[in-house]
Amino acid sequence: MYGCEWDDETGEVKGYQHFGFDGEDFIVLDLETETWIAPRREAVLTKLRWEKNKALMAQKKNYLTQICPEYLKKYVNLGRSSLMRTEMPSVSLLQKSPSSPVSCHATGFYPDRAAMFWTRDGEQLHHDVDHGEILPNHDGSFQMSVALNVSSFPAEHWGKYRCVFQLSGVKEDHVIVLDRAVIRSNRGNPLLLPLIIGAAVAALALLLIAGVGLLVYRKRNGKKNTPSPASSAELTPLEGQH
Repeated sequence: MYGCEWDDETGEVKGYQHFGFDGEDFIVLDLETETWIAPRREAVLTKLRWEKNKALMAQKKNYLTQICPEYLKKYVNLGRSSLMRTEMPSVSLLQKSPSSPVSCHATGFYPDRAAMFWTRDGEQLHHDVDHGEILPNHDGSFQMSVALNVSSFPAEHWGKYRCVFQLSGVKEDHVIVLDRAVIRSNRGNPLLLPLIIGAAVAALALLLIAGVGLLVYRKRNGKKNTPSPASSAELTPLEGQH
């Protein structure tokens, strides 16, 4: 494994080259000291032989600190519109039940260098807060959440709490106030239950009516298509006729 790292802010460049064997490091290049590190005893002879080859070391150093960073800068510049873009998320407040923590959920942001936290009167909270990990979305963006335990908060104090989302490269924060009116829950609206039941009953009634109608139609149609004995006789050819 070999490559280079470039810090676009400081201009610092780091190169690396590792060799492995049987799932473990075998020999590792140290560019700062221009030496090889041998984690295993079997690599000592290789270390000594490679360190004597000054031309090989100069070649590797030139590639890892000069050529590789130039290619890296070129690729970053070509993909700048995609790699260097910033996308703010949609932020929602979620709660499973009235006694559950309120989760501040942000999704659709890019890049993944982001932070999200709860505040009270402008001060960041550390207690009663559960920070989730930054997770990838299927479209290349990211999501994260931070939950706040509100079970001990008086209702009149909710307006003092804020969920703050910060994205690297964006100066303005995304802030949402803790408000019961905007919390999304999977509890559902109790008023919708009779409507849902009524719609289900109506749909079932329509299916039963359609089924009965289909059976009646089939019976009537079957009677029409069944030939009578007289008509059957008329269709039977008489013997001896030519």
